[in-house]
Amino acid sequence: MIVRTKYLNELIKAKNNGFPKIITGIRRCGKSFLLNTIYKNYLLNNGVKKKI
Repeated sequence: MIVRTKYLNELIKAKNNGFPKIITGIRRCGKSFLLNTIYKNYLLNNGVKKKI
């Protein structure tokens, strides 16, 4: 797994600014993986409860 630290830090920095987050890029560059795995794990590890 390639951890996208730069992009993760950008998401973390903009987490509470009230605007929707838009991730853009070419096909198959890891946009969904960034949100569904890396950012989700960050949120779960930092106290956000998992919605069932």
